[in-house]
Amino acid sequence: MKNPINTASAPAAIGSYSQAIKVANTVYISGQIPLDPTTMELVSVDFAEQTHQVFKNLVAIAEAAGGSLDHAVKFTVYLTDLSNFSVLNDIMPDYVAQPFAARAAVEVAALPKGASIEIDAILYLD
Repeated sequence: MKNPINTASAPAAIGSYSQAIKVANTVYISGQIPLDPTTMELVSVDFAEQTHQVFKNLVAIAEAAGGSLDHAVKFTVYLTDLSNFSVLNDIMPDYVAQPFAARAAVEVAALPKGASIEIDAILYLD
């Protein structure tokens, strides 16, 4: 059974998807871009500020699902410029403790609303 997860503490879906879906002990969080949940606008053009907002959005959804980002087993990161990879690596430990989840990072041509980063996550709630 699919159980949708929704919270006002993260941006509302801007398409035909849920913020997250929980199935048994697994939570699939949809890709989050750096939108402020109250204004639904990008928080900044600065990559570091965008990355912090993406993680804040992921944290809010993980908490709404009954977990935290420490329950993450997989992240997929989409970047419009791979030269920002080191900034991502510097910021990520502010939100996720070791042992770190598996992760993929890929460069893409564009992201919704002109964002520079998008991250989705899979959590396992034990």
